[in-house]
Amino acid sequence: MRELTGKQRRHLRALGQRLSATLNVGHEGVSDAVVAQADAQLEAHELIKVRMSDTTPADRHETAEDLAARTRAHLAQVIGRTALLYRRRKEEPVIVLPAESAR
Repeated sequence: MRELTGKQRRHLRALGQRLSATLNVGHEGVSDAVVAQADAQLEAHELIKVRMSDTTPADRHETAEDLAARTRAHLAQVIGRTALLYRRRKEEPVIVLPAESAR
């Protein structure tokens, strides 16, 4: 899985502004149930917003990175207690990322 470029992150953040948080991480942290739910939502929508509560055991950045790693998704942004995750759908992807610039 290649790292996202800055241009691609900006594109995803722009798309994510309209989204509402559809997944909450609570006092149990990144449990298997949370990972399963995130997997299902990523397959359905490709881009999801995750809200982390005050009672989440780990730091918000650690929690977001852990969830991204366990779902094989890209972490596009962490702002406040909200994270934006992206994973391209295997079949019929909807979100088209900007191409990498030639160097």
